[in-house]
Amino acid sequence: MSLYDIPVTTGRGEETTLSEHQGKVMLIVNTASKCGFAPQFGGLQKLHEAYADQGLAVLGFPSNQFANQEPLEGEALAEHCQINHGVTFPLYAKIDVKGNGIHPLYRQLTKAAPGFLGFKNIKWNFTKFLVDRNGKVVKRFSPTVTPERIEAHIQKLL
Repeated sequence: MSLYDIPVTTGRGEETTLSEHQGKVMLIVNTASKCGFAPQFGGLQKLHEAYADQGLAVLGFPSNQFANQEPLEGEALAEHCQINHGVTFPLYAKIDVKGNGIHPLYRQLTKAAPGFLGFKNIKWNFTKFLVDRNGKVVKRFSPTVTPERIEAHIQKLL
């Protein structure tokens, strides 16, 4: 199954797929608004603003699996991220990014790009996956890698 065919839910609760992003470079990030890495929302927004017109889609998938750092949902989450971090890129509904209930999107992402020492599990919020225009997962970045450090990788794919 292609990444574009996997069902996802928007932050407004609408069922969709990532097919609207087909042909774009995607940066897929598991986010959490109360995480110590939450300032990365600003860097992700800058990437969105700088490269959306060239075909970059920054996509946030909130998860509450790490120390309950995402208590918000839906419109409240979108509003919080917009007010506090200026976020205008899409934030989808909360999902599980690890464990028995792992969302199919993250099952496929982690299989395609295992982390350090080949471990597939997501270790924390703000793990990032870079996907090329053909839907191939190109690279995985740890939470400590800031959006600014990913920019050159994005530029190569655009």
